Amino acid sequence: MPNIEQIAKNIYRIPIPVPFPMKYVYCYLFQEVDGWNLVDAGFHYPDAVDAWKQVFRQLRVNPKHIRSIYLTHFHPDHFGLTGWMQELTGAKAFISKEDYLMVERVWGQNSRQASLVGAICKQNGVPDSLATQIEENMRKLSKHVTPLPSLTILEEKEVTLGGRSWKVILVPGHSDGLVNFYQPEHQLLLAADHVLDKITPNISLWPGCSPNPLKNYFSSLSKIDELDIQLALPAHGAVIHQLQKRISEIRRHHEKRLNQMFSFAKDGQTAYEIASKVFQHKELSPHQWRFAIAETLAHLEYLVSIGQLIKMERNGIIFYQQANKKGA
Repeated sequence: MPNIEQIAKNIYRIPIPVPFPMKYVYCYLFQEVDGWNLVDAGFHYPDAVDAWKQVFRQLRVNPKHIRSIYLTHFHPDHFGLTGWMQELTGAKAFISKEDYLMVERVWGQNSRQASLVGAICKQNGVPDSLATQIEENMRKLSKHVTPLPSLTILEEKEVTLGGRSWKVILVPGHSDGLVNFYQPEHQLLLAADHVLDKITPNISLWPGCSPNPLKNYFSSLSKIDELDIQLALPAHGAVIHQLQKRISEIRRHHEKRLNQMFSFAKDGQTAYEIASKVFQHKELSPHQWRFAIAETLAHLEYLVSIGQLIKMERNGIIFYQQANKKGA
């Protein structure tokens, strides 16, 4: 039986299992006068489907009374079950304009995203065999987001959840179109993957996305840091009572990681070589290598943008080196 938490009147925190180390994605179910609204749906695989069926029984929810599904972003652990949920409920599904485009690019029938990720890996020094495994692993993810839902672009500045008005806040970084929802009177934030309790959100550079996601992420952290928030409700891990403290910790983590990667770059290293040193204490699967490379690229490109590193190409391979070094 899912361990459902009632956060406040009309707000339920729902643990939906995912086949990844974080174990659950937390979706949020809101009771309305005329039914229910849902934020995020989960990853499409049997355990998650079973969990939702148990949730509906436990809370005595008629799925046909779910009016709207609001998606915080397009990643498969949040978006994957939306099509299944839409078929079950008839609800409209809303997503930001930026991530509406990413759904088609990454999950659409003619998607080339897996091939493009494989190509970027090879261009950044990843051995061919590992790059091929990364590409194949990403391609397999597509079966966990089907059937694809009919999506509506979320253009409203405010939405009603649990009978209260919540502000829609765009917080690019973890994805270009990530949204948070903020309830100012009760000082609640639906933080999605923007700020997490124990782990740091993955900030990665992907084909077709922002060329400087870490810069975007720092700006988005500042945007949230300015709000009065008593309780942040993330999509993974525990709820966050001291959000400003947690934001400071995340900033320090990235500063440390940036300094580490700057040091490793020296007089010319590939992103793969740098990632191998950063994550040398871990045995990484192809799935984890994909994120390790993309996260490393996000940090390296940020360092290039502030003039600490320069980027060069030799024989089709990209190298990063400290800006005060000459020759590689």
